[in-house]
Amino acid sequence: MVEGLFSPTDAQLCEIFRDCRHIAVVGHSPKPERPSYQVASYMARQGYIIYPVHPAVSTIAGRPCYRRLADIPAPVDMVNVFRRSEALPGIVEEILALPARSQPRCLWTQLHIYHREAGESAQAQGWQVVMNRCLMVEHRRCSRS
Repeated sequence: MVEGLFSPTDAQLCEIFRDCRHIAVVGHSPKPERPSYQVASYMARQGYIIYPVHPAVSTIAGRPCYRRLADIPAPVDMVNVFRRSEALPGIVEEILALPARSQPRCLWTQLHIYHREAGESAQAQGWQVVMNRCLMVEHRRCSRS
């Protein structure tokens, strides 16, 4: 992994949190003990609109769950990924298949999730890309500054 390649500055992170209010969580688990559930719940408590994406579940934490990104009925600002790194190229392709008005401004991958080519493809679309960083940790840090 090239350090800093998909690591925005603190000011850029705070801008992402200010501007990206609708978040699709790919790989959102229905299990409260899982990090994806905890991070999504935290972000929802902070006022963000969360769209769980999981192909085998119909609701998570009282919210409708979508089988794929194309099923979400509204545009999202950010796609937050809790899937293995090797799934990222397919996720980026899925996003690119969405109508332009439905494509996010930010692709964010959680800790230990990194795929350089997928990140470069997303950046080529003009998206902000953050990889290998915890959304909740970074939001808390930004909120304190």
